[in-house]
Amino acid sequence: MLKNVEIRYKRIISNAWGSIMSLASKISGIKLIGLLTTILFISTSGCSSNSDADNSNASENSQLVVFANNTTTKSNVTDPNNNIIAAKIENDDPMSKSAKVIYLHHSTGGVIWDGGVDTKIANYNTNHGTNYSITQMEFPKSRPYGWNNYPYDYWNIWVNHAGASAYKKEPTLEMLTQTYDVIVWKHCFPVSSVVADTGSPDITSSVKSEENYKLQYNALKAKMHEFPNNRFIVWTGPVLVESETNVEEAKRARNFANWVKTTWDEPGDNIYIWDFRELETGGELYLLPENAVSTSNSHPNSTFAATAAPLIGQRIIDVIEGRGDD
Repeated sequence: MLKNVEIRYKRIISNAWGSIMSLASKISGIKLIGLLTTILFISTSGCSSNSDADNSNASENSQLVVFANNTTTKSNVTDPNNNIIAAKIENDDPMSKSAKVIYLHHSTGGVIWDGGVDTKIANYNTNHGTNYSITQMEFPKSRPYGWNNYPYDYWNIWVNHAGASAYKKEPTLEMLTQTYDVIVWKHCFPVSSVVADTGSPDITSSVKSEENYKLQYNALKAKMHEFPNNRFIVWTGPVLVESETNVEEAKRARNFANWVKTTWDEPGDNIYIWDFRELETGGELYLLPENAVSTSNSHPNSTFAATAAPLIGQRIIDVIEGRGDD
């Protein structure tokens, strides 16, 4: 009995290696360690029971091929004690040529949308033979949820009230990911009214502070990682004109944006950043006067929107086509 199992084990390994060699010229982005792990899993599963021993070599090899052709791979992220705390998702292959995108926004995002985001996508489709589609949606709506789209609100709807049913008529990620391949989400400019930390962060708090934002963003990242076949584009926070904020708040807003870009964002996963803040500020603390509706209105103006819209459109295309981390 043991001898038969040993022979079968060696045969599986031999066939699996053959599959790797035949796929080597076709597969990109699959780490060797991932393939070795898959081989070990298949072979040990085949030895677990007598009924499994009846499976054919063709079936086992087909499992390896399916894994290798999958556009999404995962590896574990561990803490200093080697406990698994998250699954790192690697997703950099092109999506379908008919990928569907949802663009979630309030007023600032609406201004940029009106600058021609959908036109950029449509023109690209015409010139490149693709059929990408993009739909805009106000999220969350003023009723019944309330006109608030800050870190707390995304956490509240997508994490705190996750599931197959809408929360106050707002779709959860479980719902959105069933229809859309790419989800673009953002905040409106009051997100940059960042108050001082208290030293007692609270994920359930709607107070706009760096400490609360970070807890909420980390929970949102973990939630988005639950949907490895979808991709997410997150804007850095829109900013305020100088007359509508102060130096301390503006610096905290900049600090949080830098944290999002340099710490929260992980190259190789299914979440991508669009640095809207940098476009608005030119690297400064405030919304540049030439980009604003007025010196007392923090909405971007139509001239700026006409410049920014093609950029977010191209960012969406790059993410769809696997260039999100380039």
